[in-house]
Amino acid sequence: MDAVVQHPFARVPIPAPKGHQTTRKPTREEAEAAVRTLIAWAGDDPAREGLIDTPKRVVKAYAELFGGYAEKAADSLERVFEDVQGYDDMVVLRDIPYFSHCEHHMVPFYGKAHVAYYPSNGVVGLSKIARVIDTYARRLQTQEALTAQITEAIDEHLKPRGVAVMIEGEHMCMAMRGIQKQGVSTVTTQFTGVFRDDPAEQVRFITLVRAAHAPR
Repeated sequence: MDAVVQHPFARVPIPAPKGHQTTRKPTREEAEAAVRTLIAWAGDDPAREGLIDTPKRVVKAYAELFGGYAEKAADSLERVFEDVQGYDDMVVLRDIPYFSHCEHHMVPFYGKAHVAYYPSNGVVGLSKIARVIDTYARRLQTQEALTAQITEAIDEHLKPRGVAVMIEGEHMCMAMRGIQKQGVSTVTTQFTGVFRDDPAEQVRFITLVRAAHAPR
């Protein structure tokens, strides 16, 4: 069995890279000390008035920003409503805003997610899909992995006839540093079931998503 390392702000274990030993969860005081170290490394004085409480604020903010580690997508999808009066067509949620953090540089990326599925045994409350997106977005992520995780969770727990996910994102690791190109949008998609097998269904999904942005 792989070793398990505890994320500093999570209640659930995550797999450790091979070769790493199991470590305990750092205390809040140790996390705050790490923030002070980074402030000093950046060239500022962590003891000056404007920064003296920053470590506490950062640790508190991280607990919220990375709260997805303490959540399970399955909890949001466990209640299915079967009485839908025979409805069996596509359910589409578009323009769901999300905020996440790049796992490579720990800077934000954000945008909108669009999700569709064909019910088989029923539907879930519309807010539950948004909760699934937040659960995975509030972790250190890549956009590609985020797209796959949302798709897999809905496919596994709802057992629909097909799932379609499109995520649009702007990455601050590209806008603020490195190549420093602002306004670049990254689009990722993933399909299962009828969406994967029938290109016409992919076109229908994308058409419904884009219809919200068409000029009137």
